[in-house]
Amino acid sequence: MCLICDRIEMIKNNTNKYFVKELETGYVVIGDYQHFRGYTLFLFKEHKTELFQLDNKTKMKFLEEMSLVAEAVSKAFNCEKMNYELLGNGDSHLHWHLFPRITGDIEDYGRNGKGPVWWYPMEKMYDTNNCPSELELQKIKEKLLEEIEKII
Repeated sequence: MCLICDRIEMIKNNTNKYFVKELETGYVVIGDYQHFRGYTLFLFKEHKTELFQLDNKTKMKFLEEMSLVAEAVSKAFNCEKMNYELLGNGDSHLHWHLFPRITGDIEDYGRNGKGPVWWYPMEKMYDTNNCPSELELQKIKEKLLEEIEKII
């Protein structure tokens, strides 16, 4: 069973509260945990596990749309730097993690507080205190959707 496919099915059934917008190649969703305010995912519409499995036109469109979503995230949440991840070891379905970064968003750990997201302890990142309330989630989604619609 694929968690990403399940989340996409929820979008199609209008039951995924994190859903923001459908694009040609994927779905924009807000991350369940918001330690990095504005953390967003871009889920590929089909169940594929590797970029090289896509035909060139689809791959280029997916990459372009991911970049446009990242731009919208950056503008919506006034970030200083974007972090991008496409791993797939845990959930083997193409999906981008888009982390808007600002100074001080991770504790120092002797690295000037500017390291990559994986330097931040997982138990802190995925703490339930980082789950947005329904009102916060709605505001985050509206802010991101506004920027996406300006760009796309």
